[in-house]
Amino acid sequence: MSLAPQPALRFVGGRLALDFANIVPANAELSWWQLIAFLEAARIVTPERGGELLALSRSNPQSAEFLLRKAQRLGSALRLACDALLHRQKIAGEWVDAVNEILRITEGHDELVSTDSNWEIQFVAREDGLEWLLAAVARSAAEIIAEGAHARLRLCANPQCGLFFYDTSRTHRRRWCSMTVCGNRHKVAAFARRHASLRHAKR
Repeated sequence: MSLAPQPALRFVGGRLALDFANIVPANAELSWWQLIAFLEAARIVTPERGGELLALSRSNPQSAEFLLRKAQRLGSALRLACDALLHRQKIAGEWVDAVNEILRITEGHDELVSTDSNWEIQFVAREDGLEWLLAAVARSAAEIIAEGAHARLRLCANPQCGLFFYDTSRTHRRRWCSMTVCGNRHKVAAFARRHASLRHAKR
């Protein structure tokens, strides 16, 4: 059984770790379904493998719960680390521990993989345990944390959004996670406010 990406699963972060941090609820627990949907959407697992993993919560609930706890710990640490980076605050050792915990137990290699007409470098992990599923996210997180104050990390300017993204724009002044979503909403709201002011002024 395949999991098609749902509308709420928006990959706007520009870095795998940021997309993962964005799916982890700020005030709730990550669900098994959300985790598997992310792994499929990020192409870490195939749809077939995603279906097998989804069934794992029934066939081997202990293993599923173990991985889910690791993912929750990693995602929560990422959110805290990103917030600290945004505010030029110190990264706590316990957040880094959550990343290193995954990096330490996974082994693998980089490999060139064909995607449409391009080639991308992807991390291919050894499949000895379920933790390898989080290896690419942990490596991406480590890269961002290592950049420190130089990381072009941003938080969407829409206060109702809360998504992180990596600013690769030419001017480094990108404000929105997505111009087609939050950027357009801002434009529409600003347009409505201007016209309301004009109508009020003409009375």
